[in-house]
Amino acid sequence: MGTASATTGTLSARVSDKPGDIADFESCVVTVSTVRVKPDDGEAESLDAGDAELDLVELQGDASALVEEFELESGTYESLQVEVSETDATLTDGSSATVEVPGSAPLKFERSFEIRADETTTFTADFTPVKAGNAGKYVLQPVADEVTVTYESTETTANETETNGTATDSTATETTTNETTS
Repeated sequence: MGTASATTGTLSARVSDKPGDIADFESCVVTVSTVRVKPDDGEAESLDAGDAELDLVELQGDASALVEEFELESGTYESLQVEVSETDATLTDGSSATVEVPGSAPLKFERSFEIRADETTTFTADFTPVKAGNAGKYVLQPVADEVTVTYESTETTANETETNGTATDSTATETTTNETTS
């Protein structure tokens, strides 16, 4: 059996939270059910995120949490979407809060990124709860200028980071492949 050159890479989908109105919360747990990616030259693909539960209160500043890692075809992707299936939020006064995604649609991040053969691409999607009116309701909104994309080769330790804002995600990514090519 011959070994062809790799045509896949790893997408490490992460979530972070910019301030917004997060200070109102004791906890704001979101359940991410699906991550969708849209290749430049193809149809959008839905990826099962395994109902990852993430507390946005713990993800402020430079902190981020892994949603899931996915093996994808190499190429350029034009966007990433995060589908939040459930929220469970408690305000600092102990009362429950309603946190919704506008129109129950996935949070869309119009940020192109590459999946490179034998590399890990870390895409950190940044979103935050924002108070909507005076009824104690909040909506989750993407923070497009804080999205970061980091590329890490499994063959070297050099990292390349692209960001749309001032924050950078310096969280170490796990390399799960120890393949060497000749």
